[in-house]
Amino acid sequence: MTDSAPTPSIVLTAQQWQIFLESLYERGDKLDLREEGGVYHPRKEKVDAYVFSGHAEALRSEEVDGDIWGTLEDIEETADSEEEAWAKIVAFYLGRGCVLMEVLPEEAGEMPEQWLISEPLARRLGLLATA
Repeated sequence: MTDSAPTPSIVLTAQQWQIFLESLYERGDKLDLREEGGVYHPRKEKVDAYVFSGHAEALRSEEVDGDIWGTLEDIEETADSEEEAWAKIVAFYLGRGCVLMEVLPEEAGEMPEQWLISEPLARRLGLLATA
């Protein structure tokens, strides 16, 4: 990450990321917490990074293809490098009420994953403190 990159609003270790994913369930097209307010929702389908990616606005991950160039085209931007493309994508979504989440790698020297998700989703899933 360059010095000019925005600071992520949410930072999770690889272990926290796995625990977080295990705490989720998906019903239809809605992602939510499996246990909330004393109500427990059984897991019918495992929520993994791929399932979570369907609820993200954009992502940069080794595990899940975030299609950075396709996303850049969708926001009608161009770039000369993947770094520049991702910076433009981040700026676009941060300007539209999204938050940047970073998942730190398990191994030193690996790049962290970055996910852009809507602020309401981040709050509903307990990633941001509620106001």
